[in-house]
Parts: sequence; structure tokens; C-alpha cells
Amino acid sequence: MIEHPLNSESCLAVVIELLGKRGVTLDDIAEIVFFLQTEYVPDLTMELCLESVMSVLKKREVQNALLTGIQLDMLAEQKQLLPPLQEIIETDEPLYGVDEVLALAIVNLYGSIGFTNFGYVDKLKHGKLAQLNDKRFGVHTFLDDLVGAIAAAASSRIAHRQKQQEECLEREA
Repeated sequence: MIEHPLNSESCLAVVIELLGKRGVTLDDIAEIVFFLQTEYVPDLTMELCLESVMSVLKKREVQNALLTGIQLDMLAEQKQLLPPLQEIIETDEPLYGVDEVLALAIVNLYGSIGFTNFGYVDKLKHGKLAQLNDKRFGVHTFLDDLVGAIAAAASSRIAHRQKQQEECLEREA
């Protein structure tokens, strides 16, 4: 990995690079967003979903959560964490909730609908989340929740914009 100055643009580049190295594309996340919102937004496109994902990823708080969570997953894969944290993260211990708490920092940026979307997608494990949750493909204790949170936040962003458009049309009528 190349050195990057500490700013939002370079952090965004690192986050996208790390997601890719961990097997997650922006299209994977956009597909989850599409799944979450297609029933509610009649003219929804993958392009709109991808745009929303990028908007979420540009937020520094989101970048910080991803950098932290991905690093912890990688250290666990390399068996570099102290016990018992090593085993807790490596096995995705059911009573360990720090991964969800970190993800909630992302959904919190988009209000209560973000929490609802996150809970739904976290339980359902749609799309890429099912693979990230499968322990045979590496340690993704944090990443599965973070990807779900990005999708939930991007979905919430679309829902908020949809409501604003509907209100605008009502005022014009």
C-alpha cells in the first residue's frame, strides 16, 4: 500500500482500496442498497445506489470506522491481537458487540431509518454480506457489519431524498 496524506480524498482512496483487497466492491454494496430500496423507490437505478454509496464513503467518520474495523480484521487474520481479543474477533464471538457499535457510528449519520435498515440487513445477510459472514473466507468480524452499515446509510440517504422529492411534487401540484 502506498503512503497517503491525511485528508478525506486520500482516506477515501485507501478505504476503497482496502475494501477491494478484502473482496468487497462498491457495486457489491450498491446491490444491497438496491435490494433495500427497490420496493420504495420506483425509478431506482444501480447508478443512483452507487452514487449514494460514494456519498456515504466520502464522510470522514465512515472512513475512520472502515479503517479501524478492517485493520482489526486483518490483524486477527494474522494472529496479531492479544488474547482473548484474538479469539473473540477471529471467531466473531456472539456476545462481542463492538463490531456492531462501530457500524452504528455510520448509520447514526442518517437517523433512525439508518438503524432500522442496518438491523434488517444485518439479520438478513443479503448479497455480499452472506459471504463476508462465512468464516471460511477469512476474518470479517468488523467488515460484514461495516458493509451492512454503509448499505443501510446509503439506503437511508435515498429514502430521505425520495421523501423530499415527493414533498416538492406535492407543493407544486
